[in-house]
Amino acid sequence: MADGSTTERRSRLADLKKAIDGAEDKNELISKINEALSVPAPDGDPATIERTAKRYRRAAGTSDEAHAKVVQVADSGLPDVWTGTTGVKAAESVAATGRAVQQMTDAFQEASSVLLRLSTYLEQAQKLDEDGRPDLRQALSILGSEDGFFDDWVEKDAEEAERKRAQGFARNGINSMCRAAEIADDAARAAARDLNKLASEARAGKMATDELSATDRIALADTSSANGPAELNEILTATDLQRSGERMERMNARDRAEFEKMLSESKSPEERAYLTKALAAGHDMNAIREFRKDIHGRGPQWLREHLTPVWTDSYDMSSGEGVNRDEVRYGGSRWSQSGPTCVPSSTVTARAMVDPLYALRLTTGGHPDDPEQTSEKAFIDRLRDEQNRLNEDADGGDSGVGIDGQRDLADQEIGPRTGASYETRELDSADDRRAALPDIEKAVAEGKPVPVEIEGEDENGDRVGHQMMIIGQEGDKLQIYNPWGFTTWIDEDDFVNNRMNEPSDGRMPSAFAVHVPK
Repeated sequence: MADGSTTERRSRLADLKKAIDGAEDKNELISKINEALSVPAPDGDPATIERTAKRYRRAAGTSDEAHAKVVQVADSGLPDVWTGTTGVKAAESVAATGRAVQQMTDAFQEASSVLLRLSTYLEQAQKLDEDGRPDLRQALSILGSEDGFFDDWVEKDAEEAERKRAQGFARNGINSMCRAAEIADDAARAAARDLNKLASEARAGKMATDELSATDRIALADTSSANGPAELNEILTATDLQRSGERMERMNARDRAEFEKMLSESKSPEERAYLTKALAAGHDMNAIREFRKDIHGRGPQWLREHLTPVWTDSYDMSSGEGVNRDEVRYGGSRWSQSGPTCVPSSTVTARAMVDPLYALRLTTGGHPDDPEQTSEKAFIDRLRDEQNRLNEDADGGDSGVGIDGQRDLADQEIGPRTGASYETRELDSADDRRAALPDIEKAVAEGKPVPVEIEGEDENGDRVGHQMMIIGQEGDKLQIYNPWGFTTWIDEDDFVNNRMNEPSDGRMPSAFAVHVPK
């Protein structure tokens, strides 16, 4: 935990609460009360946060007017002279612009609400903290000065009664301060989560290149895979948009012109988006040229099935049989592990999520028009070969891959495609898991999968471990891919309190480590 963080304050006061409650002599109680009083109050200025929230709300009104104008253009019909391909692209552009402006309006409104909630909770926390400190000072007044060495040997009945009376005041005070720390920590993490998500969704702006027009960037950022909720199935992540823009800026003139021609000749928005994702994944023009030959003119459904292994079918993130689960399939076959290969298997799928050339190689073997090569059997054979390759690379055996090998695999397979390098965080307590959440959520909002290690006991009481992949976040829910071949959603609170039952079919409820981008 970072020094001075809201989570550290919460943890420290919780420890002091136990110490004050359990103190059995005067000097120990005085010491712990003084330690509690030295913990700083929740910091921040609620009034300043509220003023900022109101500015966002005013901005939302302005962008709402802009959205109405874009809708008016779309509803009035595009000029008749815009026909054929030009007309289609113009229609796509207007529609994408409308959605982008609406998203901007929604983002301003949501940011305003987030900040207003933060201001309210911070003010409440500061008041609770302030109210608790007089009780602690009253306890010190009752206790007086510390006992000397010989005084502390025996506690008389009257002295014990006074200590317990002081302890009662101290309990009231520390309880109020602990509650204040909990409110401030929860509010700060929720605000960080929601604002990070909003920042990642300011998508077109991530693609900082002058080589594409603003309209092109908006259209790319707006493209989702076929079918399903658009905002849960965007092809290009915030990281993809940023990295592709950076790579376009570094291209030589010839390669840049060739790539822009590929985009302009694409037969669908999805084709353009997958070409851009290939660039973001770090592939050179020779590889992208071959990739373009394989996908050019393919329909949106074909592209999704062959290039997007994980696809979210439903808004419904609630628990329940057959509700909170999306199968991860190629045709009728799951992207799932075979034997003790959960780490390689989750890593293979995560890489396929961020690297469309890799996904295409697994689903077609490089022969997209050959029925034998694109069959489910051929896919499963290639998937098993790749899982075994990674298992050997990480020195995995019958007992699986060690924790250092897990991090190394993420660095080797996922990192080069997203620009991330990973570090391991051990999750020994609820405070550790709570402290890790902002970094986890920021990473997955940006499109960087996060491996998570879980454990439980088998029917004999022996310890069993498993790796899954945190791949998404919406509100206070995390989306998790299990290499048994499906995704589920869990609440943040379930993650913090080691209730990982839903994604592990009840077998392994405890998360003990994550590997997060540095």
